[in-house]
Amino acid sequence: MKLTKEQVLIVVTEAGQKMSDPNYSSAMVGGFFQSQQQVSSFISAHEQELGGTEGIISVIFHCALVAEAYRRAGSRVRTLTYEDLDSAARGDSLPRLEEAQLPLHEFIEANVENQDAKKLVALIALAIDSTIV
Repeated sequence: MKLTKEQVLIVVTEAGQKMSDPNYSSAMVGGFFQSQQQVSSFISAHEQELGGTEGIISVIFHCALVAEAYRRAGSRVRTLTYEDLDSAARGDSLPRLEEAQLPLHEFIEANVENQDAKKLVALIALAIDSTIV
């Protein structure tokens, strides 16, 4: 399923409006962490490249927004496995995501500063994308 720029923009705009509520980002991160435990463990294993706990939380938050964009578009996002992540880890994730889901690529480029974090969010977006039926 190809996401449109508008579908991604709606989720990103809503997130921007809700960021003043400290419970919003906590709920997004906590919800993703609970529903995607293997993904969260995978992200946590990259703590050094992400610059510590704050970087991990940022990546999880952006992954939660990616998953929300798919849900809002009518897709069911299933719990990812390490195998799903391994399958998505072929080659450079950013160019692959640019080809597969340009609106998500643009979202990541515009909103994630750390290059390693960009690659990680893109890899997880590819894993989600590959499991959407």
